[in-house]
Amino acid sequence: MMERIHLIDDFLNNKDEQQSLRMSAYMRNQFLFLGIPTPLRKKLCKEYFKTAKKVKIVDWEFIKICWDNPYRELQYVAIDYLVAMQNFLTPQDVPKIKELALKKPWWDTIDGLDKLIGNIAFLNPEVNDVLIDWSTDESMWLRRIAIDHQLLRKDKTNTELLEKIIINNFGSHEFFINKAIGWSLRDYSKTNPKWVSCFIEKYYTQLAPLSIKEASKYI
Repeated sequence: MMERIHLIDDFLNNKDEQQSLRMSAYMRNQFLFLGIPTPLRKKLCKEYFKTAKKVKIVDWEFIKICWDNPYRELQYVAIDYLVAMQNFLTPQDVPKIKELALKKPWWDTIDGLDKLIGNIAFLNPEVNDVLIDWSTDESMWLRRIAIDHQLLRKDKTNTELLEKIIINNFGSHEFFINKAIGWSLRDYSKTNPKWVSCFIEKYYTQLAPLSIKEASKYI
């Protein structure tokens, strides 16, 4: 417990007022920032995470403390911690990650959580059913995670799942959804451009122009 307190104190003691205003403005002033850049954030957490990995048990209380903190950097710390501990995450942790995704959501945290969900689903294919459910959820952030959770899988991409999830989001007018569709297709086009080209041709009239633009970047 003391280590948690010391870590958070370290962050508070490194506040940079001018940088915090710039970072907040970049995020449309939706969140408070301490003004701590990524390299310093990683440095402050390094020893704490090193010790945590030896324990091999995910400390969800620590994650909650970070997520409830008013400063956005602490949400980034929670995600960094989960990444460090991802080998110990199981399908039972998916509902907990869902709770994080629905609390203070914006692209910055969502695009960190999607990789974590993606790793769990890759190791535990039964989670794919959850992601199909998320692809039609009323929350666009859960839909975004579902769409992009296979990023960087390359030839291990489940194209049947990818196609189904994207189809479930046809007709969306949400920028963050149509951008995510484009990103997922663009990423896979680096591995299988023929599949992506055929996908775009097949669903050209149903894909948003933004999705087509992003998906076509490397084709």
